This record gives sequence, structure tokens and C-alpha cells, in this order.
Amino acid sequence: MKRVCDFLVAAFALILTAPLLLLLIVLIRLRLGSPVFFRQQRPGLRGQPFMLCKFRSMSDACDANGALLPDHLRLGRFGSTLRRLSLDELPQLWNVLKGDMSLVGPRPLLMKYLERYSSHQTRRHDVRPGITGWAQVNGRNAISWEERLELDVWYVDHRSLWLDARILGMTVRKVCSGKDVSSKGHATMPEFMGNAKEKR
Repeated sequence: MKRVCDFLVAAFALILTAPLLLLLIVLIRLRLGSPVFFRQQRPGLRGQPFMLCKFRSMSDACDANGALLPDHLRLGRFGSTLRRLSLDELPQLWNVLKGDMSLVGPRPLLMKYLERYSSHQTRRHDVRPGITGWAQVNGRNAISWEERLELDVWYVDHRSLWLDARILGMTVRKVCSGKDVSSKGHATMPEFMGNAKEKR
């Protein structure tokens, strides 16, 4: 039932937001250049990799040696607005249609984090990753990694269609408020280095 709901809602949302998507594609192309989309391999259900698709939000600004500048320097006002309103996440509706993601679930993080989780934290991959999730509506990027991962596991243990509906409603309020987009001193979150006492 969850998969059916994901597919129907994602398809309807893509149709409904098509004019906005086209406008964003034009604006990103004019403001940030090509490519318009940011694609990166992320772990999905049971840690299996898939290609995540988002709108690009950073420039390619480099230092004198040709190295990319830190994230916070490449994230200008336009990119910050995309992230604050979560507009950069809209292309992930395509990932939901394909079955790589769900509307609600733990956010797909980086592949290199897989080996840094404890066995408890790894349980976040027992379900499909989501565009939004329990951690996103309870602190988003303003909470610690330990809190965020614990909230992800809590969702896995308590997931239901009713909880998903509640999280979607809370997400709308969170996006409208524009709060908790980044951790203090970072464009989003600092790198997760692992904190597990037990090793997989």
C-alpha cells in the first residue's frame, strides 16, 4: 500500500509542479550554468546504491589553484533559497516513481557512511529512503548526527501510513518556516565520521 501511495502521489506532484520545474530549470541554467541537475550515488533499501537526482544549488567557483571553494562559499543567495524552500529536492519525485525512494523515510546519505554506522544505525536502511522523514521534521540539519540517526531508526520501528501522513503535513510547515536548513557553521551538515563502539 505504501508503494502504491508513493507512486500515485509522486506522479500527481510531478504533473502539478511541472510549470515550476520548468521555471527552475531555466533559472538554474541562467544563474549556475550546466548541469542543471546534481546526480550522486546514494544507498537505498538494504544499502543498495541508486542515483539520486536533485537540482543543482552550488556554483563551480574555484580558488587560484583550481580547487573548488568550500560549500558555504559556493552556495549563494539563489542556491540558499532553493535549499531553504527544499525546491532542490523536487527531482527526487522521479526517484520515488522509479522505486528507488519513498516520499517518507530516512534521508539517503553518502555511500561512504555505510561502514561508519553501528549495527543499530544501519537499520535505517531497512526501508526505502525518503524525500522527507522523521528526522527532517524534528530538527533537520540543526541536530547532531547521533540524534538524527536515532530518529531514523525510530521511524523504521514505528512506520505506518498514518505516521507518513503526519510527517508530510509537518514537512509543509517546516519548509514554510525555513528553519533548521543547516548546522551551525556549515552549508548543511558536517561530515559524519562514525561514533559506533561496535564495528560491523
